[in-house]
Amino acid sequence: MDTLQTIIIAIVEGLTEFLPISSTGHMIIAEKLLGIESTDFVKAFTVIIQFGAILSVLVLYWKRFFQSWDFYIKLLIGFIPAAILGLLFNDVIDDMLENVYVVATTLVLGGIVMLFVDKWFNSPDKDKEITYKNAFIIGCFQCIAMIPGVSRSMSTIVGGMSQKLTRKSAAEFSFFLAVPTMAAATGYKLLKLLMQPDGAQILQDNMSTLIIGNLVAFVVAMLAIKFFIGYVTKYGFKLFGWYRIVLGLGILIYLLTGHDLNIL
Repeated sequence: MDTLQTIIIAIVEGLTEFLPISSTGHMIIAEKLLGIESTDFVKAFTVIIQFGAILSVLVLYWKRFFQSWDFYIKLLIGFIPAAILGLLFNDVIDDMLENVYVVATTLVLGGIVMLFVDKWFNSPDKDKEITYKNAFIIGCFQCIAMIPGVSRSMSTIVGGMSQKLTRKSAAEFSFFLAVPTMAAATGYKLLKLLMQPDGAQILQDNMSTLIIGNLVAFVVAMLAIKFFIGYVTKYGFKLFGWYRIVLGLGILIYLLTGHDLNIL
């Protein structure tokens, strides 16, 4: 990966990580369009630069992370399902990361969910306090996002709204739950890379790429979060649903007519 490719992928990550449109799916599509080979480092890079996005949540919501221990217990409860399934099915998930058909299909299916989610869960409790049970159920929804193209943000927001959270509360808890989930995923990918015979050298050779990627993702994610909270509170999720459907169908039609996404 050269510097321009690194910046483009990091911008895609920052823009899409907290929107319900799948950051992983968009990065896979962007990598294909840019002609980036799916090496072990590239797979690790798409996960590790999520750390920059994590920092944007900590900076924007730092006061919320100095609440009671109850806040952290709920995040831990929500994190556990994805942690267990992630360890059990890591290799299967890695294999799916190379399948653009999976990404395109799940973009469409998730888009359909986004079109109707406001109608399905249209009676939120504005004063609702998130319980341990709510946190666990939202964490179970998060597991669906292990399929590339689903979107961690979408699955957790839908999970939150199913528990009678408002759009804003569901979105914010999705952001908070991203911190332990993405931190664990980043740490696991780094460890897995370092355990390879030449892993330390690969990491050293690409350190500047990782630094640039995380910095760009951090700045862009901060802007994306501010936009998303304001927009979704006012207008809901239909725009994101239509976007997913159009993009997913466009990719499927393009591929099924014999074209290749490697255009550069």
